[in-house]
This record gives sequence, structure tokens and C-alpha cells, in this order.
Amino acid sequence: MLPVQRQPEVTDDDVTAWALGAASGDADAFGHVFRALHRDVRRYVTALADDSQLADDLVQETFLRAITSVHHFQGRGSARSWLLTIARRTVVDSLRRAASRPRLADTSDWQYAAERSQPRGLPGFDEGVALMALVDSLPDDRREAFVLTQLLDMPYDDAARTNACPVGTIRSRVSRARTTLCALLEEGAEPVPAR
Repeated sequence: MLPVQRQPEVTDDDVTAWALGAASGDADAFGHVFRALHRDVRRYVTALADDSQLADDLVQETFLRAITSVHHFQGRGSARSWLLTIARRTVVDSLRRAASRPRLADTSDWQYAAERSQPRGLPGFDEGVALMALVDSLPDDRREAFVLTQLLDMPYDDAARTNACPVGTIRSRVSRARTTLCALLEEGAEPVPAR
């Protein structure tokens, strides 16, 4: 049986030196950084995300972000803190994306379930219902552009790609939707669905 050779302990200074090497173009240096910090990044990401299945994807994304931005690393701090900062941002971005996505309901009538779950008697509730009725009264193309850009906060160019039309068309539809909504609010008229 061969004796097991102990690997020398890797210090933060070693990892930082490798990261600086990677920043200056050493092709093998980032591999050393990866091997030295992979376990720490995985542990940190798993703790932050509180989801061990998602952790593997987040660790991979962390290292992808790190390798594409290593040329900016200047060694002002340790490479460990630099990489864990990237890991934290990766997890936060993932949590934000997950929070902005609609959740699946275990019901066939999702609209009824959503209406039932809304609190009643709160200030602004009735105004919110009235506003959505006004939005529903917009023509389909204007309503879609308005909802994508104003309610879902999608950039205009993404909304244009979603609708397969020019950005100017989206801007025009949103502008017209705003004008229509303002006119309806000023009139105090009951919205009539455009369908």
C-alpha cells in the first residue's frame, strides 16, 4: 500500500496569486482557483439559497461569472472574498428572478383563486380592481404592451422582441394606452372591455 501524500495547505495568498495570474492571462491559474475554492463556494451558495438542488447550478453560474470577469480582478482583497461576493450576487439574482415569476396554482380556475386570496377592505384595493378593469378595456395590442412594460417592468426592447415588432411600435402602444387610461380616469367612465 502506498503512503498517502498530504497536499500542502492552500492559503488565501496562494489563491489570490492564482487569481492575479488568471487576470493577467495565465490559462491554468483559474483552474487552481476553482479547485481551491469550489467547496467554500458550494457551501456558501447552499446556505444562502437554502436549496441544495439549486446550489449546483448557482455554483456553476458563480464560476462562469468569475471566469468572465477575472480580468478585472486587481488583488485589492483576497480572491476568496471576491469570489464569495460573486456567489452572493448570483444567489440574490436567482432569488429575485424566482420571486418575479408567477407561482403555479393547483387549480383550474386561477383567476378565482387569485381573487379569493386578495385581502379585502384595505385602502387602495377597490382602486386596484378599478385600474385593472380599465387596463382590461384597452385594445389587445396596447394592453399587452402596457402590461409588459409598465406592470411587469420589461424593457421596451424585450417587449418588442416578445411581440415581434419594432421598439417604436411598443413605445407608441404604451403611450396610447396611458393616454386612454388617463382619459378614462378623468371621465370617471365605466370601462367597456375592448374584446
